[in-house]
Amino acid sequence: MSINGNSPNGMTPSPDDGIIIMRNIWKTYQMGTEELHALKDVSFEVRRNEYVAIIGPSGSGKSTLMNLIGCLDSPSKGDYWINGQLVSSLSDDELARIRNKEVGFVFQTFNLLPRATALHNVELPLIYAGLRAGDRHEKAKAALESVELGERILHKPNELSGGQRQRVAIARALVNHPSILLADEPTGALDSKTSVEIMTLFEKLHEDGNTIILVTHEPDIAARAHRVITIRDGRIESDERHR
Repeated sequence: MSINGNSPNGMTPSPDDGIIIMRNIWKTYQMGTEELHALKDVSFEVRRNEYVAIIGPSGSGKSTLMNLIGCLDSPSKGDYWINGQLVSSLSDDELARIRNKEVGFVFQTFNLLPRATALHNVELPLIYAGLRAGDRHEKAKAALESVELGERILHKPNELSGGQRQRVAIARALVNHPSILLADEPTGALDSKTSVEIMTLFEKLHEDGNTIILVTHEPDIAARAHRVITIRDGRIESDERHR
């Protein structure tokens, strides 16, 4: 399938074609009597087990694109498939269901519950998914062990360093085994040494088979990914593979 082409006869692409497929995506906001085009005819796909960085300056449209990838918003025009499901025209409730199943989010500010242990913070998505307590405990513990925090499962956020808090957030994002791990400026609140440690962890998670999309404005962080998509003025300026 051509990256810039549409699926034939409106058929849904096979999941083998790409875990994320965007075709001719526009996002337009009405600002009084004017229209602001945050994204303009964006088309690309991400295949299973790719490690992609999306980079661009402030106002480029990268945050808007991240919200669409993460099913936090819907495009004004165009088609978006995630893991073979056409999600671009779903209702908010349907988007929430897909989002919880398919996307693991990692945020710059960690978004952890301050009074909860690392284990309980990681269990939260499993509570929403309706898993029994015993199953939740085992899955959350395994996720924390995968980010090298197996000995800190009962620590609360204020008992952890910034890098350890981000590892808890990454474990929480991974615990449901989502189709993609979507990280928004994951090193933005960390010092340089800890940033390198977190980026090394992302490399390990990619080697373990995870599909990772990293949104950043920092070229050195983007360079750690294997593919870099540059957004400028709402369009894809470049799409380069580094390895």
